[in-house]
Amino acid sequence: MGNPIVYFEVAGPDAAQLRSFYANVFGWQIDGSATIASASTGGLRGGIRQDPPDKVFYMGVDDIEAVLGQIEAQGGAVVLSRTVVPGVVTFALFRDPAGNLLGIAENGTYAS
Repeated sequence: MGNPIVYFEVAGPDAAQLRSFYANVFGWQIDGSATIASASTGGLRGGIRQDPPDKVFYMGVDDIEAVLGQIEAQGGAVVLSRTVVPGVVTFALFRDPAGNLLGIAENGTYAS
């Protein structure tokens, strides 16, 4: 198996409105910290954040630095290098050759 999608985020200027929208339309369970429960999405945890409209999904990888090197070698661009959020996750952001913003999360550093 390749590197699975392990997390997703949806962003917009009104995070409370987004929480309400996704909870009411799709029945997602979203807690006070804007975490979307994996049980309500069919197994994939997510989050809502207050930012310009965007959506990002994250793939789980064993070695972020190695994957960032592959991304650049294949025409992608690193947007945010390996970043550690203590007790939460180790991740990085990149753009694919078409300009899509995506993320990678280091296996073993995030809750499923």
